[in-house]
Amino acid sequence: MPIQIENDLICASIQPLGAELTSLKLKSQNLEYLWQADKAFWAKHSPVLFPFVGTLKGNQFLYNGESFNSGRHGFAREKHFQVKSSSPESVSFILCSNNETKKDYPFDFEFCIHYSVVDNSLKVEYEVINTGISDLYFSVGGHPAFRVPLTDTSHYEDYYLKFEKRENAPRWPISKEGLIELTAIPLLENDNILPLTKELFSKDALVFKNIASEKIWLESKTSKSGLCFSFKDFPFLGLWAAKNADFVCIEPWCGIADSVDTTQEINEKEGINKLAPSEIFKRHWTVEIY
Repeated sequence: MPIQIENDLICASIQPLGAELTSLKLKSQNLEYLWQADKAFWAKHSPVLFPFVGTLKGNQFLYNGESFNSGRHGFAREKHFQVKSSSPESVSFILCSNNETKKDYPFDFEFCIHYSVVDNSLKVEYEVINTGISDLYFSVGGHPAFRVPLTDTSHYEDYYLKFEKRENAPRWPISKEGLIELTAIPLLENDNILPLTKELFSKDALVFKNIASEKIWLESKTSKSGLCFSFKDFPFLGLWAAKNADFVCIEPWCGIADSVDTTQEINEKEGINKLAPSEIFKRHWTVEIY
């Protein structure tokens, strides 16, 4: 059963499977902001990406001379998390390495996800702890899908994404195998507005590296309802929607899919995070709804 957290302004629901956010509502309008996992398009709400973001070449990585298997976006989104602590306005989930995870991911870890509501914002924090005796290599990221349109009186094409700063940001195309190509394609050129269209994601996600902005607004030309998404210290950003689906994903990543020329060695992987024994890694993103 999903666990609900709330205050006077907003409420959120999170299910233990994948510690996945399943609902985010503004109480004053009874307005749902999160995509409701229509199986005809995409049967997820906001999966957590760990210990990998995106696709590995051949769905494999190399470590200490051995080959290990991993599906797209890692395994955490398919695991049941335990509730570590909870209150009316917050809940924390934990996933620990075990004999099953170590078959395909030979590292010891604790992975915690903390959800909390403050005013009209939801904060989501990822905490990774190296509980082993060797370095831990991992990626982590979010994949929240927000409803577009948010209201019955607006349309998908009324919406746009507004970056905090003017960007000169190309997109990094994704190959048929799900890998990052070597040559970027121009997209934002001294601009901070990206209009949403159903065709925008026809060639998979828009992938950005090291953009200047730390915030993005989802807004409409015809509605006052929208959101502000903050993602400081996430070096990669993905934007995506399934074909003809009424949502947009804003995906903050500490990690990225393999490049087409990868060596597959995990310690050489672009964007990989390395933790020494007993070290702790923390990152968070927030979404303010209005």
